Amino acid sequence: MKVDKLGIDLLTHDPVVILKDMDGSHYLPILIGPFEATAIALALEGAPVPRPLSHDLMRNILESLNTNLEQVVIHDIKDSTFFAKLVVRTNGELQEIDARPSDGIALALRVPAPIFVSDKIVLEEAATEKRPSNDTEMARFKKFLDDLKPSDFNR
Repeated sequence: MKVDKLGIDLLTHDPVVILKDMDGSHYLPILIGPFEATAIALALEGAPVPRPLSHDLMRNILESLNTNLEQVVIHDIKDSTFFAKLVVRTNGELQEIDARPSDGIALALRVPAPIFVSDKIVLEEAATEKRPSNDTEMARFKKFLDDLKPSDFNR
């Protein structure tokens, strides 16, 4: 999957990252914290920062230890909480490290590394692109998503 958009959940007003599969038929919204939303937004924009942020530090540590982030896998959900793992390769050996999906996404965007979502999550949680029943309403919603900017998270 890839990061499609960052937005604000209309019910909770929390930041949300929207992942979309490569063929664009499924998308997965994940509520995240404001700091992680900022980290993802900065990575998407390629914005320079004067000092390394946490995810930049993680990337620097991986590089200095000659460790590669092979992929991020969002693999489970329990009580509305998503679980992810970082799959890293060190000295030819693969290791899995527990992570929050938002941290994994922010790191994957910096390295870069692919983001995968388990079939279980896609089947149970991902929405599919469907023909809208109200084309006008869907067009307004798509325009809202297209017009979102990282600065909208500072409100």
